Amino acid sequence: MKVLILAGGYGTRLYPVVKDTPKALLEVCGKTLIDHVLEKFYTVAGIEEVCVVTNDKFHHLLQQWAQKKNSAPFPIRVVNDGTRIPEERLGAVGDILFVFDREKQPVDWLVAGSDNLFDQDMAGFVRLSQSKAPHATVGAYDIHDLVLARKYGVMSLADDGLMTSLEEKPQEPRSSLISMCLYYFPVDVQPLIRRYVQETNSSDTTGGCIQWLYKKSPIYGFKFQGKWYDIGSLESYDDAQKNFMRKS
Repeated sequence: MKVLILAGGYGTRLYPVVKDTPKALLEVCGKTLIDHVLEKFYTVAGIEEVCVVTNDKFHHLLQQWAQKKNSAPFPIRVVNDGTRIPEERLGAVGDILFVFDREKQPVDWLVAGSDNLFDQDMAGFVRLSQSKAPHATVGAYDIHDLVLARKYGVMSLADDGLMTSLEEKPQEPRSSLISMCLYYFPVDVQPLIRRYVQETNSSDTTGGCIQWLYKKSPIYGFKFQGKWYDIGSLESYDDAQKNFMRKS
């Protein structure tokens, strides 16, 4: 099992804060976003390697970051997707396939967005994911706000965690349970991601891929508790700075 951290975006909604710095290296409560994510995997058994996929503009900065992670319990590899400007970006799904295609041997992948900030550990998610293999598993979080849910993929789960519906950015959300950018893709599911791109000609958001995928193959969801932030705007970044480490 390997981990893929997505850091290939250009963070245009966070300009000018990230114009010369990747969003992954922004600090929240004295620690970079990518470190918050990376350290969630420190206690997960069986991880062979962590790959971080980024673009050519920020590759050297993330390479410098990775070289300082000598204490990590697994090797860290930074992958350059070759894009230089936002108009060239491969998209999240494109970056996932970019990395998958370069693997010599098939392997199960844990995939996480570098801008997803959460405080619950990964043990439950990994345990459920491995029990549901060869099917995929998605992280889920109840944001308790139907208006805010319009910005995300809104899902429904059966009692056993099976995803029964997923609607991307609905105007009238059925619930406030949303899909996080956190996935477990076993080997058997990975060809379907390629098929999604071929059939839809879309490689941008993972949400669109999951919405297509759950209709083709069972997907399970794991509900995270605690705090969660999607650092996609200056407002959410400021909110996380103020409240992520604050005790509820």
